[in-house]
Amino acid sequence: MSALIHKTAFAAAGPQAEWILPLAGRVRDLGREIGLPNIAVAADISSPEPMLGPDGRPLAETVFEWIDPKLEYWKDRGFALRAPFVLASRYTAEPFFYTGGRFATWRPAPRLESIPVRSAAESFGVGAAVIAPAHLPGGVIGSVVWAGTASRPDLPQVFAERAAELHYAVLRLMAAYHEDAGGPPVRLTRREIQCLKWAAAGKTDQEIGQIIHVAHATVRFHLQNAAVKLGASGRAQTLHRASALGYIGMPRQAGAPGA
Repeated sequence: MSALIHKTAFAAAGPQAEWILPLAGRVRDLGREIGLPNIAVAADISSPEPMLGPDGRPLAETVFEWIDPKLEYWKDRGFALRAPFVLASRYTAEPFFYTGGRFATWRPAPRLESIPVRSAAESFGVGAAVIAPAHLPGGVIGSVVWAGTASRPDLPQVFAERAAELHYAVLRLMAAYHEDAGGPPVRLTRREIQCLKWAAAGKTDQEIGQIIHVAHATVRFHLQNAAVKLGASGRAQTLHRASALGYIGMPRQAGAPGA
């Protein structure tokens, strides 16, 4: 099975299992230190399954607690699609905070700041929060929300002093949770990457061959080799997995993909 396929609904096991509870405990303790003791956690925001401990129980029940114990968000399969904290985690790879009815971070972040959050935060009973996404290899995004019920005028200063520590704690927890020995790391050749980038830009094999001056059969050969290495079936899955591993970036400007 490809190492790119991550499972969230599993009891943490294997060589990393012993780290999960101490790392989760550290995340919990940091929340208490900064006065945001209520924690929501998602190991994979694309999955409705909860983050589990070594005993198979959700960490939301055994380590963390939320503001309203009746809001069992880890049992709500549509929660991630509705929560602005999760939406914002999809679009930023660094910590951010919520106070005064809006998201903010250490620098101007127009897209983050444009996400409506006040109404949802009030419905959850959240007056202030710090959110730390964890963007992991393979395209998985985990996220932790530390929250409190009261507004926190001091939160920007607390964030400035503690954001790096909070983020590191989340990265360690998520990385250990998703650790998968799998097979050896995938290494693509320059030509395979070049063909994949043009394929991602919507070019056919024949068009790619004309662009890079090789026969279209040669293009197909490179794309098939890439698929085998990535454990993928079909063009779409090959492109997805290559993108998740950082072989295909998103061009900042229209034009030829980098090679």
